[in-house]
Order: sequence, then C-alpha cells, then structure tokens
Amino acid sequence: MFNNLLLGFATVALAVASAATSYRVTFFQPVVVNGAQLKAGDYRVEVQDNKAIIKQGKMVTEAPVKVENNSQKFSQDTIRLNGNELQEIRIGGTTMRLVFDKNNVSTN
Repeated sequence: MFNNLLLGFATVALAVASAATSYRVTFFQPVVVNGAQLKAGDYRVEVQDNKAIIKQGKMVTEAPVKVENNSQKFSQDTIRLNGNELQEIRIGGTTMRLVFDKNNVSTN
C-alpha cells in the first residue's frame, strides 16, 4: 500500500515537472525556424536538453536553444524576430527567455 502511494506521488511529481517545460505561444505572423516557415497560429513549445521542440498538430520543428533567466518575470509572451526569422521567445509569467541559435537548427 505504501509503495502504491509513493508511486502515485512520484507520478504526479513527474507530470508536474514535465508540464513545466511545455509552453503555449502564439505567432501572429509567419516565422522561420531552420528554413521552415511556420504559419501564424498557436504552438506548443517544449524545452528538453537545450532543444526547443515547436509543435502544431503533426508539424514538429526542433531547434537548439539557449535558456536564459531574466531578473524579473515577463508580463506576457514576447516573440523577437530578425526579419521573419525567430530569434527569441520570452515566456510570459516566467523569467525564462529562449534564445534560438540559427546556425544549429534541425527540422523533423
């Protein structure tokens, strides 16, 4: 019984930890990541091992990302572009800034 309870708590903790690395962002215009053009719309961004995985439906794009922390929380999501190329995502409600390295990205 104790083992089942412990397993239940561990499962919940793992679910909470994995949810903390997934964020929803909205691109209000088309953006380019690794030469792949992403349409305007809502996307899920997951961060795993210095890699951002951007998903919308069956479309998945991966890109190396540097995770930086700001001294204060961002009040809203902010997308930084160079032309139409994605450079940075600031995650609203967190101190997290995802800086994309355009030299080392790949698409699935």
